[in-house]
Amino acid sequence: MATEKPFERIVTEHGAVVLRVCRAVLGPGPDADEAWSETFLAALRAWPGLAEGTNVQAWLVTIAHRKAIDVTRARARRAVPMAEPPERATADPPADTELWDRVAALPDKQRLALAYHYFGGLPYPRVAELIGGSADAARRAGADGIRALRLTLRNL
Repeated sequence: MATEKPFERIVTEHGAVVLRVCRAVLGPGPDADEAWSETFLAALRAWPGLAEGTNVQAWLVTIAHRKAIDVTRARARRAVPMAEPPERATADPPADTELWDRVAALPDKQRLALAYHYFGGLPYPRVAELIGGSADAARRAGADGIRALRLTLRNL
C-alpha cells in the first residue's frame, strides 16, 4: 500500500500537473476542471489499494487520460444547442487562454504527447502506450508539438 502519505498531500503535490494535462487534452474550461475532479475522485477510491513504490504522478496522469476520454465522449453526447438558448451568465475564461488555445490547435498526437510527457512527466514509452504507436513516434510527436508552439508563440 502507498497510503503512508495522506491523500490531501497527493492532491497538493500533483494537482497542478494533472490540471495541466487535463487542460492540454481538453482545453481550458469546465471540461478540464471536471476531468481533474473525476481523476482525484477515482484516485481517492483506489488510493488504499495502490501498490507501494507506484509512480503516483504517472498513475494520476493515466487516470486523467482516461477521464479526459470519458469527458470527450460525454461532450459528443451532449444535446445540440437550441435556436434560442436560455439566458444565463457565463463564467469568465481563464486568464492564460492564449497558450491553451495554441496547445488545443495542435494535431491530436502532438497535443497528447506534449500533455503526457511535458505536462504529465510520463516517459515516452508510457506516452506511446496511452496514445498508440512507438516510443520514437511519441517522442517525434512531442518534439513537433513543442516546435510548433515555439513558432506560433514567437510570432505573436
